[in-house]
Amino acid sequence: MKIFLALWYAMKALARLAMIGMAMAVLGSGPAHAAAATGTGKVQVEVVGKGRPLLMIPGLNSSAAVWRETCVALKDVQCHLVQLPGFAGAAPADPRPADFLSAMRDQLLAYVHDQRLEHPAVIGHSLGGVLALQMAVKDPQALGPLVIVDALPFYAGLQNPQATAQSVRPMAEQMRAAMLAADPASYQAQAEAALAPLTNSTARLPELKRWGRDSDRATTADAMYSLLVTDLRGEVAAIRAPTLVLGAWASYQALGATEASARSIFQAQYAALPGVRLELSASGHHFLMWDDPQWLRGQVQAFLDSHR
Repeated sequence: MKIFLALWYAMKALARLAMIGMAMAVLGSGPAHAAAATGTGKVQVEVVGKGRPLLMIPGLNSSAAVWRETCVALKDVQCHLVQLPGFAGAAPADPRPADFLSAMRDQLLAYVHDQRLEHPAVIGHSLGGVLALQMAVKDPQALGPLVIVDALPFYAGLQNPQATAQSVRPMAEQMRAAMLAADPASYQAQAEAALAPLTNSTARLPELKRWGRDSDRATTADAMYSLLVTDLRGEVAAIRAPTLVLGAWASYQALGATEASARSIFQAQYAALPGVRLELSASGHHFLMWDDPQWLRGQVQAFLDSHR
């Protein structure tokens, strides 16, 4: 996948992140503050249904709506659909937080406590999965079961497991600067190629494009930077909640991936997490809630039912 030159060199060693996270970032070609932004610049939550509380966190540049169909399909849950600021038309945080992920983590934990949610289950996709891990690391007693959907504790460690947050910081800073400097045409020229690997459903592509165009570019760049310099591989040892990791690998065959190689990557990254359970979809791409919905819903429902 080719992105504008400066970013391509910065991301060269991070092929998988380029396909799952960077593809959305390429589409984030809006101005510094999205023109039609709505909301308060903070985490927004829509509550749907009655039952056990389930916090549902979307990924980079995604709308809370990405989880709506899953929410409706699950039984005996009260969905708390999270919209992160700056993504998919939501107003960006102002001022920009020093670190996007930690700021969102703290807002989400504050929501859990303010709403008096008792050990809510949490499901997070991609960047949202990293947030779920961060929440459980910081406040292990606050949360119930975790479901992490196609997310890793340290994306920058994919090609080089010896990498550290400090060693990748210069590259991450170059990437953020390149993203902020690029003209919209440079982004849009690569949008189709960048987006296609994220889902096997062509009907969903227009929705993903719209979310990307409506996302605030500065927020996207800050979020990507934060993802690259966040290494939770050791920190996940502090998590006490039962954790299910659902992974995708089919779209990465073009990069030489096999189910076995993908499984080994997940296992290595989550090695320190006590009792983690890993399941891989046979056919779904990154947006597993759309690409393999029955499998994902079945996995989530059974996991929640077994951890009450």
